[in-house]
Parts: sequence; structure tokens; C-alpha cells
Amino acid sequence: MKVAEWIDLATALEVDGLEWYAGFLEMTDQSNWEVFRKKVEEKGKMIPMLCCSPDFTHPDKSFRDNEIKKQKRWIEMTEALGGSYCRVLSGQKRPELSMEEGIKFAAESIEACLPYASERGITLILENHYKDDFWAYPEFAQKMEVFCKLVSLINHPNFGVNYDPSNAFLAGEDPLELLKRVSSRVVTMHASDRYLLEGTLDDLRKEESGVVGYAKRLRHGEIGQGLNDYDAIFAELKGVGFDGWISIEDGVDGMEQLKRSVSYLRKKIPKYWPEYK
Repeated sequence: MKVAEWIDLATALEVDGLEWYAGFLEMTDQSNWEVFRKKVEEKGKMIPMLCCSPDFTHPDKSFRDNEIKKQKRWIEMTEALGGSYCRVLSGQKRPELSMEEGIKFAAESIEACLPYASERGITLILENHYKDDFWAYPEFAQKMEVFCKLVSLINHPNFGVNYDPSNAFLAGEDPLELLKRVSSRVVTMHASDRYLLEGTLDDLRKEESGVVGYAKRLRHGEIGQGLNDYDAIFAELKGVGFDGWISIEDGVDGMEQLKRSVSYLRKKIPKYWPEYK
């Protein structure tokens, strides 16, 4: 599918903006950045955030330096698209990596990008992620203790958390417990729901190491139909004054499913943010 086709499909939904993916093939041509921004804005929408997957935990400093360079390029892309938020990750949980090394490498790399982001009015958002499609290993900061430790080490006005409740289940943890620990740092959110095609979460976790991409038993599901308690999630976020973007992660099974997820959130959000219609 061409990006222009995706824009036409997505902007027909009752949404306010489109989260962008840095890996869209046509984004390698920088001249397309302004073209796509204009096309989205002509549809009455905006591009608030860019989804990127830097790998900051490699033991080779030259590798990490190159990832920093890539992240800065994505920050430039975010600015050109008119966005305000650019996702970062910690990196892969490599077997040879100690906890101390991984946290140090990730924190230093993110901090190296923050002045560049700040100059352009961009906020870097760290997601409690599961696993990038192209990674061999799961997210280094997948576990709550590691994620919270990393977040606590980075204090900058242009840094915050992108909270994804479903990913906590994949770490064998309670998404609400994680949210309560970081809710004051949450500036954006991925609304998602997950279900298992077969087996249990324990079966899924056993499949993570050494498998490129997502384990086959994992599926994104229609929002409001999976494991997440959105009333509890939104109540916690409302309580800490959250008023940021909620980005929908769904549509794996087609546009009709995605429309239902949009409808669910359109009905649910005004209960906690009445000012938002």
C-alpha cells in the first residue's frame, strides 16, 4: 500500500490525527515529508507523533552513536511532519548485557538526543515496549522495575512516557500497577488491546528470546474487547491531569475492526474528559 492510500483510509475515520511510522518506505525520500504533511492537513488532520525504534543497548559505542544519529534524523522528520512527540526505546535485551550496563547505555543515548529534540520543540517519549518487529530480543526495559528505573534517571522537560497497557501483560505484570508508578510522567498513550490466539502468557514469554518479530500466538485485538480495563486506566490518567494524545493501535483484521475501536474510544473518552467531544 502506498502512504497516500493509507492516508485516504485513515483520515476517513473519526480521528484527529495520524500517528506516523518512521519506517514507511517512502519516508526515505526527504522530499516526501512535506508532501505527506500537506496531504494529511488538507484532510483536516495532523501528525502529532512519530513511532521509532532506536536500539540503544548495543555494547559497541559506535553502534550506539549511529543509533543516536538515526534518532536525531527521526526528530527532524517529526518536526517536518508538524509533530510534537517522537518515540524512543531502550534497545534489545541482549543476553550478554548486565542490568547496569543496559540502563547506562539507554539513559546516556536518550539524554544525548534531548538537546536536539528540545531545540525543535519535540518531546521524546519512552514506551514500555514489548519487541520491535525486526529485533531478535525483547525490549531491554520490558520489565516494570527496569522501565521505572530508566524513566527515573531521565529528568528533562522534553522527555516523557508513552504508556501502552497491553505490553505490561507480555511482561507478566499488571498494567495498572505500572501506570500508577509512572502516570505523572505519561504524556502520550497507545490504546491497544491484546489477546492470545492459543496458550497462555507464560507460553508466550517462553517464545520471546531469539525469535525475530512477535511470537505467533500474540494478536492485537479490538479495543475494549481484550484484557485491558479502560475505565481504570482513564481514571488514573485523568487523576494526574493527563490531556495528551491517545493513539489507536488496531486494525490488524481490517478497517471495520479499526472503526469499532475508534467508536469505542470516542464513547469512552468523554466520560473522563467531558471537554473532548
